[in-house]
Parts: sequence; structure tokens; C-alpha cells
Amino acid sequence: MTGGGRGIGKAIARRFAEASANVVIASRKLEVLEAAAQELSDLPGQVLPLACHVGKPDQLEDVVRETEARFGPIDVLVNNSATNIGQGPALQATGEMLDKMVDVNVKSCLRLVNLIVPKMIERNAAGSIINIASIAGLEPQPGGLLYSFTKAGLLMMTRSWAREFGPHGIRVNAIAPGLIKTDLSRYFWEDEKFMEHLRETQPIQRIGLPEEISFAALYLASDQSSYVTGQTFVIDGGSTC
Repeated sequence: MTGGGRGIGKAIARRFAEASANVVIASRKLEVLEAAAQELSDLPGQVLPLACHVGKPDQLEDVVRETEARFGPIDVLVNNSATNIGQGPALQATGEMLDKMVDVNVKSCLRLVNLIVPKMIERNAAGSIINIASIAGLEPQPGGLLYSFTKAGLLMMTRSWAREFGPHGIRVNAIAPGLIKTDLSRYFWEDEKFMEHLRETQPIQRIGLPEEISFAALYLASDQSSYVTGQTFVIDGGSTC
């Protein structure tokens, strides 16, 4: 799993390890990953932290190689890492911002799928790909042109992969959270005017928690979702209803 040191990623890692799965968490800040792994060390499944810049193809290759060396074939991939450096007016977005956003939010997912799925097909193994997207991919996020663009792209990739990989027994689904209390979304939940608007307009009048995303990820990783593919699970307190 990309990410995993905090927020939604750590909540998913916890849920998987509680279910006795061995989990690799990979992102740039090894100290954050190690702290998360230590926090989860008493669970039945092992949590292995690996430093990786998901925007760098060679580091993704190293993570896949190390994961297979430690735990064997990969059955579940969670594409969770994301960045949002372009928050602000659309006319302030630059090509350089777009390049970085695409590298982290989109290309890393494509590269990992291309590294992992062929091996799933070779061994005729059922597998599950879970892409952590956002409701910003369904409707524009205020001031979030580039983030919305990348998440919309990830949702379409999810559907395309699901169609192509389904005959091989590999399922591909996405989770589209609404506003969840993570470091990535701090820009929004620290804005009291934004939060007041959310409480006035959203049916469930509060911010979501990472743990509320993790149960959906566990379902999509498990055999209980064996007839589910190409879907986007929206978990947003009713924001988009």
C-alpha cells in the first residue's frame, strides 16, 4: 500500500493487519512509517515500512521487489498516496504543479498496476486493486482544479482496468471519500467557514474519520466482494447526494 504512515492509509493498514494480512506501507518519510508500524506491531498481521517516493519509478520497483521477497506474491494493491500542491484559484495552477500531481496521484497507480497485475495474471490468482480517490473526482473541489482532475482520472482508470482485468479474476474498485480528518485535508477542516457550511448542507453534519474508510477497503480486499468490480464507493456523509 502506498502511504500508510498516517490518516486513511494507516487506518487501512490497521484494519488489514487486524484481519491477519501482512501489509507493506510505503511513502517518503520512513520515520513516520516506522512509527505507524510500531503502533500496529501487536496485531496478528505484520506491518512492514518501506521508504519510497511514489513519483519515482525505480523506487516503486524496489518496493514491489522487497514486498515479494518478504511476503511472497502480492494479492492486494491499495493505491493511497496523494498530494495536493495546487490548491487555489485555477489561474494560479502551473504546468509544474500539474506534472507533480499527475506523477504522484495518477502515474504511481499506473506504474504499480503495471508491475503487479501481470504477475497476478501469470499465476492465475484472484487479486484486488483498491484506488483511494475522492469525491473531488466526481464534482469539482473548491479551488482544487488539479486535485479534482487527477482524482477523476483515477476513477476512469479504475473502470477501465476493471473491464480489462475482470476476465482474469482481478477486481478493481475505488473509494471516494468526502472530507476526512487527515493532514492532506487540513486546509479544509481548519477553515471554520468551510466547516460551518458543511454542517449546514451535509446530511451527516460532521467530518469523517479515517477509520470509516478502512472498513470499505477491507471489504473490497476480501473474498466477500468477489462479485464487485469497477465501482466507486462514495463515503462522504451524504455530501454528494
